[in-house]
Parts: sequence; structure tokens; C-alpha cells
Amino acid sequence: MSMRSKVPAVTLAFWIIKICATTAGETGGDALSMTLGLGYAVSTFIFLGVLIVLLAAQIRSKSYHPFLYWGVIVATTTTGTTISDYLDRTAGLGYPRSSLLLFGAVLVVLAAWRLTTGSVSVSAITTRPDEIFYWTAILFSNTLGTALGDFVADSSGLGFDGGALVFGAALALVAAAYFFTSVSRAWLFWAAFVMTRPLGATLGDLLTKPHAEGGLEFSRIVSSLMIAATIVILVVLTDRGAEQGPAEIEPAT
Repeated sequence: MSMRSKVPAVTLAFWIIKICATTAGETGGDALSMTLGLGYAVSTFIFLGVLIVLLAAQIRSKSYHPFLYWGVIVATTTTGTTISDYLDRTAGLGYPRSSLLLFGAVLVVLAAWRLTTGSVSVSAITTRPDEIFYWTAILFSNTLGTALGDFVADSSGLGFDGGALVFGAALALVAAAYFFTSVSRAWLFWAAFVMTRPLGATLGDLLTKPHAEGGLEFSRIVSSLMIAATIVILVVLTDRGAEQGPAEIEPAT
């Protein structure tokens, strides 16, 4: 059954808000699991409950609602943060193994989407299967991004600022491929979507980790509230009431 697309146009503003949302996911997830001491498992169940409620509202909606859409994005980033931390630390998989596991999950979701619908394009999410695959891919992408961010920042010895530079450079390469090559725009979108998550994760850690660990030692709760306010302002300033997806993203072939 076809429906009106409920995703925003992929513009520069989209990516700026996405990076802010992923940074909020990192600080918000850590605020609940670490600052408030609820642990990764309990925090995951709480964030997953919020995600299910928001996602149900998003799926039931008939048109694009910017605050609902970005609310679901933030919910996937907070849920992804605590899931990744649970796999890395509580389950003992460590950053490399959890990153490989989650990378495989992202590929499986995108492959299943491609085989089921013939495309992984986000230019027009106009069927229920597309919508389900879209949000599943986003959740796994954001979870993978957390693991990658922690792996590069902690295990590689680059630190949070070094990790931010690495993922910033990776995004620059994706942007160059978009402007100067004929690589599928849909696959470039998902590559950029994955890369913005670890960039946000390292920026979130840079804000909140102690000085001794290379961070700025800001409060996780205060940082989360400030980033959330920034997202609200950006959404208000950039919302054009658009109800159809980004035409510049070509379907994958």
C-alpha cells in the first residue's frame, strides 16, 4: 500500500541536525546508564520503550511531522548507545567484535531491504515495508556508530578529538564521492548515516568525559539538555513543512 513519504529532504541542515541528534544520544544514554546509575540493560529497556511509543506514532502518522521524526531519530541514538555499551562492556564482546557484529547486522538489513523492495533509497519512503526497513536500518546504524566511535576513541589511542577528526574525514570522503563520482546516492546516504553516529559519539564523549581522559568534563544531563534545545531551534528554523523525501537521493540499482 502506497502512502505519503514521511521523511525530510536530505540537505545540509539534515546532516547538522543528525549530528546533533547523535551527540544527544551519546550524552543522554550515558546520563541514564552512568550518571543516574541505572546500568546499560535497564537504560536500554527504558529507551526502547520510548522508541517503541514514538515509532508507533511515526508509523501511524499520515504525513511528515518534523519533531516526531527527529524524536524517533534521537530515541534510536539513545537506545543504540546503551545497546552498544551493553554489548561492549556488560556482555564482554569488546569494541572490535561488537562493531563487526553490528556492521554485519546493518548489511543484512540493507540487503533484505534491497531484495524485498528492489531499493534502499530514502528518496520516497511510501510503503510500509520501506518504512519498517528504514527505521530498522537507522537503529542498527546508530548502534554500530556508537561501537565504532568508542573503538576508535578508546582502543586505537586516538582519543575523542582524534576520533572526531577520523570520522569527520570519512564524512568528507563520502561527500567527495557524492559530488565527484557516480556511486549510488542511496548507498552513500547510508554510509554517511553510519559515519555521523560515531562522529556524534566522539563529540558527546569529548563534551562529558573527565579532563584526565581528554574530555571537557561537562555534565551529561546539562549537555543533553543543551543539545536537545539546539535540535529544537534547528528544526524550527529549517522546517519547511515538507512531506516528501529528498529527490536528490537516487534509488540503488
